[in-house]
Amino acid sequence: MSAGWLTFWSRLAVRVQWLSEDTKEVVFFLTSPEDAGAPCVMRGTIPPGVPIPMHSHADPATFMAISGLVEALVCDGSDFKWVRINPGDIFHVPGNARHGFRNPGRQPAVMTIVSTSKIGRFLQEVGTRAVPGAYAAPPSREAIQRFLKVSERYGYRNATPEENARVGLTLPGM
Repeated sequence: MSAGWLTFWSRLAVRVQWLSEDTKEVVFFLTSPEDAGAPCVMRGTIPPGVPIPMHSHADPATFMAISGLVEALVCDGSDFKWVRINPGDIFHVPGNARHGFRNPGRQPAVMTIVSTSKIGRFLQEVGTRAVPGAYAAPPSREAIQRFLKVSERYGYRNATPEENARVGLTLPGM
């Protein structure tokens, strides 16, 4: 099993391992995730062709598309469907809702994300210090296991490769 990387930049830049070999999402923290009672505001970029695997967490999250093309996975009863999010659209994910994203376009998709500081702290904990402009090697099996253990401790659920495949997400190397 291999995974890609999800990169977050803040005053302390961290590189976060995700469950897709080609995930190179960049997120800038616009507010600090350190204040437990405050929301965490981020700006995220999903490169063309990159999926964010299906997952869920108790924390709600709201996304506002700024530019590019992004599709969001939503659960409609027991069925899943992909909805297009255009620039200016707002997409809200209630707590515990299974969701994922993909960028089928040719340009990066940029969104403003508002969630809890718990999610921000989770991303900092699973990440490692990143160097802007530096190449990030695919994560090791140990890094993937650490990501999954930290996810479990936070109560976050990551879909299996089979669950992702059923909703049309192909995860290279898995």
